[in-house]
Amino acid sequence: MDAVLLARIQFALTIGFHFLFPPITIGLAWVLVIVEGLGWRRSDEDFVRMGRFLGKLLALTFAVGVATGIVMEFQFGTNWSEYSKFVGDIFGAPLAAEGVFAFFLESGFLGLYLFGRKRVSKGVHWFSILMVAVGSTISAFWILVANSWMQTPAGYVIQNGRAELTSFSEAVFNPSMWPRFFHTIDAALVSGAFFAAGVCAFLLLRNAQNRAALKALKTVLVVGIISSVTVVFPFGDMHARQVAHTQPEKFAAIEGLYSTQSGAPLAVFGLVKTRPPELNAKIELPGLLSLMAFGDIDAEIPGISEFPEDERPPLWLTFVSFHNMVLLGLFFIASMSWGALQIVRKRLPESRRFLKLLVCSIPLPLIACQFGWVAAEVGRQPWIVYHMLRTRDAVSVTVPAGQILATIIMFGVIYIFLGSLYVFLLIKEMKHEAESVTVKEVA
Repeated sequence: MDAVLLARIQFALTIGFHFLFPPITIGLAWVLVIVEGLGWRRSDEDFVRMGRFLGKLLALTFAVGVATGIVMEFQFGTNWSEYSKFVGDIFGAPLAAEGVFAFFLESGFLGLYLFGRKRVSKGVHWFSILMVAVGSTISAFWILVANSWMQTPAGYVIQNGRAELTSFSEAVFNPSMWPRFFHTIDAALVSGAFFAAGVCAFLLLRNAQNRAALKALKTVLVVGIISSVTVVFPFGDMHARQVAHTQPEKFAAIEGLYSTQSGAPLAVFGLVKTRPPELNAKIELPGLLSLMAFGDIDAEIPGISEFPEDERPPLWLTFVSFHNMVLLGLFFIASMSWGALQIVRKRLPESRRFLKLLVCSIPLPLIACQFGWVAAEVGRQPWIVYHMLRTRDAVSVTVPAGQILATIIMFGVIYIFLGSLYVFLLIKEMKHEAESVTVKEVA
């Protein structure tokens, strides 16, 4: 058994499962800022009711996210000790900042938000959910700082076989940080909007007269269509251009560009052949890739063949994950536009087909986030720190493959149980809310 491969699989498993929850937490917190704000400023009991209900789902999601995040961070000292030795001077700072400046802010105000209703003023209660949203966003900022530094390292020197920090500001504001931050946070808003929209749609399918769910759904659809558009443009476009300038191997892999070309085409579809690198059955738009990446339709873009074979990322996985993410992004825009049309036509409660689509679409933004993560992280390979440290050199040398495999199996069983429990409790709360509204209106 290959210890390096198993360590990579374990980290992919733990971070992949964990990453299901932060996008919902961040996005739903900002949705609640709007919903609770409307309930407070308008004295609208329908918005207050939906805020109370969605707040329960936020608490459930936050709890699972925290539990799974702790497991992920321990692996830096167990499976990736050589990585920790090499970059600990730099990598530890943003993780510490995340805990000090963000996690305590988020968790502290979440307690006030959940248990302070009717115990503090409405303004203070709204401020508490605002701080939860701000705290979760700051938390994402510091985590993305650490990840972005691995993608585009800056503000360091190599001394005594280690990367040592020379400029905190340069390390934090490295070339890929802002594009990755805005794209990721916007993706979280899409996730939160679809989550809340799917929940509201479920309630409306149970009772088309549910005023609270209808009002909240209309509000969430506005958030959804704005964030769905902006996650593609400008933020997705900005992030892709950053990759083209700073990580050309990754850019060539995700775009299926295997030979250097002037006026490079944008591959809309293709079947990847790895050896030799080739894109079959392709559908391309001439010159568009050069135009989007460099603002010049005749710009030359290096293909994957320009780079040493041992520095090329996996071609099939990066191409497929990136293009599936883009495809889902276009679906989000289309579906939210359909919802906006139903609002204009005043047929939203009766449009059961659209409501069912929203319920079924709850997990799709999370799948898109997973695709984006795969494209970003696998596309960086074979480097764990870009052009500094290879992944195979970062794994712990004292942890045998058998122990890693055993923990993979253990984590897999735990995550199946935890994920099933989360979905069970989620559905239970939704059914309980639908039934309580029905009983209330009948009474």
